[in-house]
Amino acid sequence: MNTQGKALVEAVRRALAELADPVKAPVMRAYMKSEMPFLGVQTGPRRAALKKLFAEHRLEAAPDWRKATLLLWREAEYREERYAAIELTGARQYRSWQTLYTLPMYEEMIVSGAWWDLVDELAVHRIGTLLRLFPEPVKGTLLEWAHSPDLWKRRTAILCQNTFKDRTDLGLLYACIEPSLSDTDFFARKAIGWALREYARTDPAEVVRYVTERGISGLSRREALKNVR
Repeated sequence: MNTQGKALVEAVRRALAELADPVKAPVMRAYMKSEMPFLGVQTGPRRAALKKLFAEHRLEAAPDWRKATLLLWREAEYREERYAAIELTGARQYRSWQTLYTLPMYEEMIVSGAWWDLVDELAVHRIGTLLRLFPEPVKGTLLEWAHSPDLWKRRTAILCQNTFKDRTDLGLLYACIEPSLSDTDFFARKAIGWALREYARTDPAEVVRYVTERGISGLSRREALKNVR
């Protein structure tokens, strides 16, 4: 990684440390049930500071952007540093760098993040973006992830179309849900219900049909039908 990338990472760390609130930190950690400590930085101030830093420390090449992201992620001592890494992946300046080369980076972040506050943003807004841009190769990856023993890969495969509305690939959605239907884990069941609830905004009758025919019950069913009248 070049000096520009290292300077950005250091600037992010300094900015987050300056915004730290030691009173809020333990409360945030307890709420998130996080093994990694928090600095106590609220979302609004964090995003404002990062937006300014990303503009001031513009990276010139996609590999440097990916390396800076992974440095922030891998060496994070506080959870806000991982939030910053996720925000760096979504920075407006680097929109054109959302290519298949980013998929291994996102896969690493999903597997090592292994909690909803980190994974869901990556699933819906990063993997979802890649699916829109490169439907065939990403579809193949998602079908593999849907059968993975890793819960968070499966959750990502289920949730990644949550903003697609009438552009949802329904066959893909169901193919990603099916391997997790028997999973009793809360986060698997919640993901199934959430994904179906989002699609119900587009086609409620289809979601009712699917939930009824597949015999989905409990948490997934309640979530799926929450807004169906």
